Amino acid sequence: MTTSEPVADTNLRRSASEDGGWRLFRGAGERREVPFPPAPPWRRFDQQEPSSGSKAPSSGRYLIGPDEADVVNAALHLRRPLLVTGHPGTGKSSLAHAVAHELALGHVLQWPVNSRSTLQDALYQYDAVGRLREAALRRDTEPDIGQYIRLGPLGNALVPRERPRVLLIDELDKGDIDLPNDLLTIFEEGEFDIPELTRLPEDQRAVYVQSDDPGDPIPVTHGRVRCREFPVVIITSNGERDFPPAFLRRCVRLDLPEPDEQRLRDIVAAHLGSSALGDIDDLLREFLDRRATGELATDQLLNAVFLRKGGVDLDAGSLLQAVLHRLGGAL
Repeated sequence: MTTSEPVADTNLRRSASEDGGWRLFRGAGERREVPFPPAPPWRRFDQQEPSSGSKAPSSGRYLIGPDEADVVNAALHLRRPLLVTGHPGTGKSSLAHAVAHELALGHVLQWPVNSRSTLQDALYQYDAVGRLREAALRRDTEPDIGQYIRLGPLGNALVPRERPRVLLIDELDKGDIDLPNDLLTIFEEGEFDIPELTRLPEDQRAVYVQSDDPGDPIPVTHGRVRCREFPVVIITSNGERDFPPAFLRRCVRLDLPEPDEQRLRDIVAAHLGSSALGDIDDLLREFLDRRATGELATDQLLNAVFLRKGGVDLDAGSLLQAVLHRLGGAL
């Protein structure tokens, strides 16, 4: 009498040969080391810009219409913040990286705003406790205060330079209701004071504080940081609430539209190559139909096309629903 092979093991080996290796996780409890496939181009974190050492914005070019590009140029010429609105996934945050990349302005300074964000944190942080602890250890000499002051993303953007930096203030509408008004003086004056330094004696006029580059401390004289060129400030908003008129007056506004079918094809080709366009008509129709009844992001379409290009059957089970799920409302 022979013992039959367990049905589960038979199905496991059959699925391994039939799925082309796409099922890295099988949920069967079998421990094994498998090579990971290449990540989508927009989810690769080892891409470095030769000039700045920062992560490259994307493997594909940023696609924007001429009318929208003109609004960006208006903000650049006027030295005004650019307030970018639009549905999730229309490329609001990516625009900052595209501008920095195309104009060779180095890596983007990022300030992701949430309900606890304050203007103080965006300008600088002072580690008073760390300095007191160091002073207690030394006893005979006072530690340099500049070692305990680190500029935040907005503070780094206002450091005087020959060429401006790009600052992304992401999702400002998620912040405190007073935060836009707190920014008004900074946007108008292009400067701020560090009170801990303004109180120093005259013989300590210049203090080197820590910047976003650990190897490049920034000299601050009389406790004041004042920009030479106003930074390229790009502010994103999902439209969750309105901003005060005084704040809006100081911004140039850009509303990014949802890409139409042709623009979606161009975006797919830019990220995945023109060969990816050969078998996506059904995915495009499904994406546009779902987007008409609820919010979807463009990168959700890219995810679906990437999986399809890798040989994944998106019609299997609820996989397409998982990839093209609505962004708003109850799950």
